[in-house]
Amino acid sequence: MKDFQVPKRVLLGPGPSPVDDRILRALSQPLLGHLDPLFLEIMDEIQVLLRKVFETKNRLTIPISGTGSAGMEASLINVLEPGDKAVVCIHGVFGERMFDIVGRTGAEPTAVRAEWGRPVDVNQIEDALKQTRPRVLAIVHAETSTGVLQNLKGLSELANRYGALLVVDAVTSLGGHPVSVDANGIDVCYSGTQKCLACPPGLSPITFSDRAVERIRARGHKVQSWYLDMSMIEKYWGSDRSYHHTAPISMNYALLEALRIVQEEGLEARWARHELNHRAFVTGIEAMGLSMLVAPGSRLWSLNAVSIPEGVDDQKLRTHLLEHQSIEIGGGLGPLKGKVWRVGLMGAGSTRENVVLALGAIHDALKAQGYDCPSGVANAERVYDRGEQATGG
Repeated sequence: MKDFQVPKRVLLGPGPSPVDDRILRALSQPLLGHLDPLFLEIMDEIQVLLRKVFETKNRLTIPISGTGSAGMEASLINVLEPGDKAVVCIHGVFGERMFDIVGRTGAEPTAVRAEWGRPVDVNQIEDALKQTRPRVLAIVHAETSTGVLQNLKGLSELANRYGALLVVDAVTSLGGHPVSVDANGIDVCYSGTQKCLACPPGLSPITFSDRAVERIRARGHKVQSWYLDMSMIEKYWGSDRSYHHTAPISMNYALLEALRIVQEEGLEARWARHELNHRAFVTGIEAMGLSMLVAPGSRLWSLNAVSIPEGVDDQKLRTHLLEHQSIEIGGGLGPLKGKVWRVGLMGAGSTRENVVLALGAIHDALKAQGYDCPSGVANAERVYDRGEQATGG
């Protein structure tokens, strides 16, 4: 048999994102038992560092053993029971997924919709809260399918006014944008390891406020999922250390190293890096005569949705990038299929080198289809020159 070999891709899609060699080395460390005293120390350090990244003091802050969708499901099924009401904000694929999960709990979801590519209007959110008086208000902070960043300010006050818990999806923002769980009054927030934390997929960091924990403990029905029942999982991650499931040991090694890297860089420096690389990329794209799907005030730094120009074949361009440059970018989903490219600049992948590489490769791939446009690389470079001077770099 041949040795198992995988080509090295430049991962500039919606996730997974590139992984630092330090994290790959951590993954290769010898296994420990999931109740080994040394592994329990690792679990403790992960919780401390996750609180810093989430910007919270919440005691119940852990990584769920599963991807971001497991975090989404855990966040909703633990605080909702049959007959409860929930307002779910939808402006892309992941809001739709939240809505589906709420319905599966036996709760009654009410949708507040926005056009894909636009944030949800806060006035419509308040109208829905007034009408339904729900148990939960759920919203996506960083909509991976569209590149929209939803403003969270004021949502906790609205939720509290109508007796609701605020549940936030931060899968594509945690570690790349300020999430500020405590400052924003978020009751439940979940993410994924494979985006701005630049770790392989497989864990979902999640945090519950004391108010959310009280809600879980006051339930009249068991949580519908045994595996994602936080009342049991917290006993494994807490002082009880009660066996619940065999944690993915190696993935927790990887997450610990990823969180240490975040800590070393500093959150504010990390956010600034993501913002600068986003600005340079957008400047380069617009210099090529292309446009962004999302208006400037609502754009994610970590996920950039570029509108595909008329006459350009989406699949051919992405195939060209993969075959000629080993670069992966994402296509559109749902109503945006064939209409946008989703270019991820996340975690270790959010670099000047990757921005310049992506802009040059997209320009070459467009030319291969007969689409004539200028290069945007020099324009992006000027953004870096100005940005570095402004920061003293």
